[in-house]
Amino acid sequence: MKKVLVLGAGRSSSTLIEFLLDHAEANDWKVVVGDLDEALAKEKINGNTRGEAMAFDIFNEAHQQKLTDGFDLVISMMPASFHIHVAKICAAHGINMLTASYVTDEIKGLHDEFEKNNAGLIMEMGLDPGIDHMSAMKVLDRIRDAGHVLRAFETFTGGLLAPSTDDNPWKYKFTWNPRNVVLAGQGYTKFIQEGRFKYIPYQKLFRRTEVIHIPEYGYFEGYANRDSLKYLDAYKLQGIKTLYRGTLRQVGYCKAWDVFVQLGATDDTYQLHDVDKMTHRQFINSFLSFNPDDSIELKLAHYLNLDLESDEMYKLKWLGLFEDELVGLDKGTPAQILEHILKKKWTMNPDEKDMIVMWHKFEYYKGEELKQIQSYMAIEGENSVHTAMSKTVGLPLAVSAQLILQGKMSPKGVHIPTDKDIYEPVLSELESHGITFKECEIAN
Repeated sequence: MKKVLVLGAGRSSSTLIEFLLDHAEANDWKVVVGDLDEALAKEKINGNTRGEAMAFDIFNEAHQQKLTDGFDLVISMMPASFHIHVAKICAAHGINMLTASYVTDEIKGLHDEFEKNNAGLIMEMGLDPGIDHMSAMKVLDRIRDAGHVLRAFETFTGGLLAPSTDDNPWKYKFTWNPRNVVLAGQGYTKFIQEGRFKYIPYQKLFRRTEVIHIPEYGYFEGYANRDSLKYLDAYKLQGIKTLYRGTLRQVGYCKAWDVFVQLGATDDTYQLHDVDKMTHRQFINSFLSFNPDDSIELKLAHYLNLDLESDEMYKLKWLGLFEDELVGLDKGTPAQILEHILKKKWTMNPDEKDMIVMWHKFEYYKGEELKQIQSYMAIEGENSVHTAMSKTVGLPLAVSAQLILQGKMSPKGVHIPTDKDIYEPVLSELESHGITFKECEIAN
C-alpha cells in the first residue's frame, strides 16, 4: 500500500483530496489529511475508508515526526512560508513532495539532498504557477525543436466570475486568497518590450493595462505581474525581444481598482486608529482632505478627477463604500480593512460559478516569415465549493501524485514543471480531465 499525506484541508485542497480518495481503492493508496483543524480534515475525508484525518501543526515536534511515518509522498497545501519546514524533513528522509507554491532559493538549496536520497520535490505545480508553465513550455519547445527563432512571448491568467445575469458591475468576486488580491502588484513590475527593459511603479500599474481578445470569450484587460524577467532562465528565453506576464480582469475593473491604490487603501504597512468605531464611509473619508461643506463622494471625485456619475463611482457605491455600516474589525491596516469590506460583497454565493482564463501569445520567425500562435483555456466551476480555481490548482497536483505513486514519473532533486519529462505526462492526464488548450494561428 502506498501512503500519501496532504497537509492543509482548506478550500484549495478540495479537488486534490477528492481525486486521491476516488482513486485510492483501485491503486491501493491510503490518503491522510492533516490540518490544524482536525474537524476540517475529517470533513474533507467524508467517511472514505481509504482516508484518515489528523491534527497537524508543522511547528509541533511530535507532529513533524509523523511526516516520516512511512509516507511515499507529501503534498503541502499549507501557507507558502511553511513549505521549507516540510521540505527539509522530506529531503532528509527521502520522501517525495509536491506543492503549488513558488520555489524559493532556500528550497532550491535542498536539491542535492533530495537527489542524494533518491527523492524529488516539484514546486509550482498548480494553476499559476503550474499549468501556465506546462502549457507554455509545450509550445515553446515545439517552436524551438522545429528550428524557429522566438521573438515574443506574452501570457495572462485570470481567476474571474463565470458570465452570469448578476448585477455585479465589477464582474468579480474572490475565488482565491482575498489578501493576495488586495496586495496585488505591490513592489516593482518589470518586463521586456521590443528589446527594452520596462518598469511600472505600483501607483501606475492599474492604468497601464492592455486589452486582450480571447476567441469565444471576448475582451479582457490585463495588467503586468511583478517580475517577468525571472522567466528568461526558467523558460530558456534569453535574447527574446518581448517577455510579458500579466493578470486578466474584466474590462473596467482596473480603473476602478486604481481608486483604492491612489487613495492608499491597499497599504499594509501601518495600523489605523479607532477601527472598532469606523464605518465604511469613514474609512474612505480617512484618506481625503477635511472639508465640512463637501460630501465624501464629492471630495473623492474631485481628488481623483472622477465624474460623480462615472463607472468607477458606481462600482464603489455598489460595494457599499459610502454606507454608514460598521467595518466590523477591532484593528487593522488599510489593506486589511479594505479586504474585510470587500468580502461582504465579493464572497461567492453557494450557486455562483467562477471561471479560469489563461492565454498565451507566441511570436517567432519561420525563416524570414513572422508567425504568431495563440493558445488559450477557459474552465468554469460547478459552484462556490467545486470551483474552477480549486480544480485547476488541485488537479495538476493530483495527477502528478498519481504519476509518482504509480512509478510513471520519478523526478530527483528540486524542480518546477518546465521539463518535458514532467509536463508531457501531466498535461496528457489533465486533458483527460477536461483541462485542455485550443490553439490558433494569427496572421501578422
